[in-house]
Amino acid sequence: MTESTAPQSEHRTVLLRGGDVHSPADPFATAMVVERGHVAWVGSEGAADAFADGVDEVIDLDGALVTPAFTDAHVHTTSTGLALTGLDLSGARTLGEALDLVRSYVASHPAGRVVLGHGWDATRWPEQRPPTRAELDAAAGGRAVYLPRIDVHSAVVTTALLDLVPRAASLDGYRPDAPLTGAAHHAVRAAAHGAVSPRQRADAQRAALAHAASLGIGTVHECGGPDISDEEDFTSLLKLAAGEPGPRVFGYWAEQVGDEKDARRIRELGAVGAAGDLFVDGSLGSHTACLHEPYADAPVTGTAHLDAAQIAAHVAACTEAGLQAGFHAIGDAALAAVVDGIRTAAGKVGLGRVRAARHRVEHAEMLTPETVAAFAELGLTASVQPAFDAAWGGEEGMYARRLGAGRARTLNPYAALLRAGVPLAFGSDSPVTPLDPWGTVRAAAFHRTPEHRISVRAGFTAHTRGGWRAVGRDDAGTLVPGAPADYAVWRTEELVVQAPDDRVARWSTDPRSGTPGLPDLSPGAELPVCLRTVVFGQTVYVRPNE
Repeated sequence: MTESTAPQSEHRTVLLRGGDVHSPADPFATAMVVERGHVAWVGSEGAADAFADGVDEVIDLDGALVTPAFTDAHVHTTSTGLALTGLDLSGARTLGEALDLVRSYVASHPAGRVVLGHGWDATRWPEQRPPTRAELDAAAGGRAVYLPRIDVHSAVVTTALLDLVPRAASLDGYRPDAPLTGAAHHAVRAAAHGAVSPRQRADAQRAALAHAASLGIGTVHECGGPDISDEEDFTSLLKLAAGEPGPRVFGYWAEQVGDEKDARRIRELGAVGAAGDLFVDGSLGSHTACLHEPYADAPVTGTAHLDAAQIAAHVAACTEAGLQAGFHAIGDAALAAVVDGIRTAAGKVGLGRVRAARHRVEHAEMLTPETVAAFAELGLTASVQPAFDAAWGGEEGMYARRLGAGRARTLNPYAALLRAGVPLAFGSDSPVTPLDPWGTVRAAAFHRTPEHRISVRAGFTAHTRGGWRAVGRDDAGTLVPGAPADYAVWRTEELVVQAPDDRVARWSTDPRSGTPGLPDLSPGAELPVCLRTVVFGQTVYVRPNE
């Protein structure tokens, strides 16, 4: 890809030509004009000649693909940055390797700071257990260490860190020699993240946003809240993102709203909704997702943080205040409580108003046909993470161990959600699973349970336009005249149309269908490489040496 030299200007007019432009306005477009931060025109190479002399810059795409920039609908930005720059345990293949990584990190980093790690998953280790506190104390050499499990719903910590939070031993979720959960985990996490200096935090936020931009992500939904981070972290991220080039950040603050005063405070924080990780339950990996029936590998049914009455009160108050509400819900019992609560709220404030508010549910994994139908009835957006299935699905995966194969096969039913008309917004829950937009679309298209698979086109829409719709914007996430010029440029192989139903695939690839192609995401195929990311007409990433 080559480009002419032009001064950087907020209002420059740019012509991109000589590639493929993924646009419903013209399925065979090869060129696009951007003016004043918006798409002004898309069309053919021949028609592009008429614009060439009147623009400030011409970019020769050299056969590259232009798509809308991705939106990651569920991110923990600071934690992502800390994981990128800190102790990463996701590659540990055994318990011993994880402890070795702790020893090495502690030895090479200055004493005095709390060591923050991320990414361990004992279900992938032959030992099938996390480190004991004694093992972690020995590896850490007396340092304060905080190591959340990959799902961030439990953590192993050293004695030195617990000494900083003496009240943790009296809180729910504390066990002397097992991962902390619940209130004990939240208290220790707050202490660990409280040790991060403002400069470390800003550096982590910049690292995360820069990494997102390098992957063609133009927008992220930050899911913050008092049990996840703190107000200073949340507001500092929004301020940083607004003041520096990079992906847009829409912030959700996960705190219950009881009246207009509470709603006003949410808005004053800069949040677009009282949603995100407002926990109804926990996670499957930590045995804290709330189930109707006990786990297959433990005699427990998980943890319920909110009941239907509390959910109804929150949704009613948010709807009355014109504020988007939402919840974290994974288990079937948690999702049933969400549906019951929102239906009760609809009875109070009106179904039409509830539907218009586009309330959202994060993760929404253990759905039933009844709860899928209720999502459609209530106008709920399912903010989901297909990489969860790629990581933990299948007959031998963590889901099957936790739930048994039968229940595990019901998880993440994306095709059923789409058939019911439920809007999907794709995300990563980074750092739980990595920022990886094309990999996310692949995971949905090649779901480990075949009946839950959706087309690449549907997955791509959920990861672009779906994220914008989830914040109430129907005018973005697609390259049509008038839309914000948020786009990415990709080096990729031949464009194809992939769908679970071969009859649909055959028709869609016929030129008469007018279906624009997308990269081949078949397992084993190379994923597209991002060459450039642009947000509101401003370049926020250019691949080096391109």
